[in-house]
Amino acid sequence: MIATESLSKRFPRVTALDRLSVDVGPGVTGLVGANGAGKSTLIKILLGLSPATEGRAEVLGLDVAANGAAIRERVGYMPEHDCLPPDVSATEFVVHMARMSGLPVAAARERTADTLRHVGLYEERYRPIGGYSTGMKQRVKLAQALVHDPQLVFLDEPTNGLDPVGRDEMLGLIRRIHTDFGISVLVTSHLLGELERTCDHVVVVDGGKLLRSSSTKDFTQTTTTLAVEVTDTDEHPDGTRAVREALHARGVDLLDSASGLPGAGHLLLLTARGEETYDLVRDVVADLGLGLVRMEQRRHHISEVFTDEASEDTSEASQNSDAQRKEAVGHGS
Repeated sequence: MIATESLSKRFPRVTALDRLSVDVGPGVTGLVGANGAGKSTLIKILLGLSPATEGRAEVLGLDVAANGAAIRERVGYMPEHDCLPPDVSATEFVVHMARMSGLPVAAARERTADTLRHVGLYEERYRPIGGYSTGMKQRVKLAQALVHDPQLVFLDEPTNGLDPVGRDEMLGLIRRIHTDFGISVLVTSHLLGELERTCDHVVVVDGGKLLRSSSTKDFTQTTTTLAVEVTDTDEHPDGTRAVREALHARGVDLLDSASGLPGAGHLLLLTARGEETYDLVRDVVADLGLGLVRMEQRRHHISEVFTDEASEDTSEASQNSDAQRKEAVGHGS
């Protein structure tokens, strides 16, 4: 769907993209990086709206430098900033955008009604946009990106300004764009966590450079960490502590619950050495007369992967980018 080769964009005092080479296939792809990492600049180049300083890029097999108009006919774009006219209704605005994309009047109206229904604005479609909430405005922007039935959509920070419920609903809509309609999605965010459950593939950029590009499954691979949760009993009112002490007595060292792993405070965490570890935990729990709620191998969260990688960097340059990377995984302000 997208291919870039040594793509760079330089401004007088800033390098927004620095020899970025990446391929993006069909599905839902997350483009993640701290604010200022080059995400919006990349989208503008891919749409043919801003020329690259060097390198090349293709979208849907079309060269962005020579075929910007043709690309924009086949691609939808949801901008990050608030750009909606306050005095017109959602229906009027989305019909206008459909007409701008080349749809006849009747088709534009029909597609607008269907698209506003899909994004959850059908009942509010005739109200002026100026009276909409932030979440409703984001849905209007999403609708205009989808109304002409594109092959690919670029969604620039679509969850900005949304509360947790609105964020979850928007992420659900983004996922359905591909599963229900077969439209591929490139969605940008500075929060890794929200992309983990939405995207098939994640591309991470920092300072205009590619840090990593791989499938979400590769990010969230199974670790050797075993998570154990048990019930309490009258004899052992703190079952977790009883199991911890029993395992320690048998020479098993448990991982520190403050190690930064999400949910670690509610679980016993230990390193699995093979099938014998599972057998040992089972026997200890049974000997104590406790109930075993779960015993499972943990999976990485994307944020854990990058926190670990950041801790291995020792150079001054790496430490500078570390601050941006922490912001990208949701630890920054």
